[in-house]
Amino acid sequence: MKRTDLLRFDGAVERDPAIDAWLKERAGELGGLAREWFAVMRACGDEVRELLHDGCPVACLGDVPFGYVNAFTSHVNVGFFQGASLPDPERLLQGTGKFMRHVKLRPGTATNEAALRKLIELAYSDIKARVEHG
Repeated sequence: MKRTDLLRFDGAVERDPAIDAWLKERAGELGGLAREWFAVMRACGDEVRELLHDGCPVACLGDVPFGYVNAFTSHVNVGFFQGASLPDPERLLQGTGKFMRHVKLRPGTATNEAALRKLIELAYSDIKARVEHG
């Protein structure tokens, strides 16, 4: 994939107050899951930027998105913009799109937290390599 082929979003900032408001508005276990996993994305590196896109928090490296969270009625998605190319030995990723994949988290259902954390780290390092090396 050439550098110019990467999806890019205008307006990503270091810390978006709109995302903090979005996360605060999500109550209960779903909100907790969204906050927990978006915090992991935020902690990936000093260059992480964020914005609301299509109504949900998105984590970017500069202007290139690598992950997002979204809360639904009964689950939270932790998604990856280049998820189709990520190694997923634990088979957490769902979806059939050309690029995007997500992990569905449900309250009361066990999550392989180590594997999900690894996917987030891989998504970040993958985007970093794509941005830096084209």
